[in-house]
Amino acid sequence: MSNTMEQVIGQALGLPSQARAFIAEKLLESLDAGDIFEISPEWKKEIKKRCQEIDKGLVDLVPAEKVFEEAFRRIG
Repeated sequence: MSNTMEQVIGQALGLPSQARAFIAEKLLESLDAGDIFEISPEWKKEIKKRCQEIDKGLVDLVPAEKVFEEAFRRIG
């Protein structure tokens, strides 16, 4: 690992948890989306709104396992 990468990682780890989460989200987005997938401005706005609601604790999150259990129960 280069010194620059180690410095960036060290600086990032020194940030507050919300800032680290934001950086992690942006890095993951860059891996997932690639160059072939473009998100419309409307969806970007909606995603930002939903992330803010989560960060502020305004919504109750449901674990994926429970969502899938309920979905399979309804269709099964």
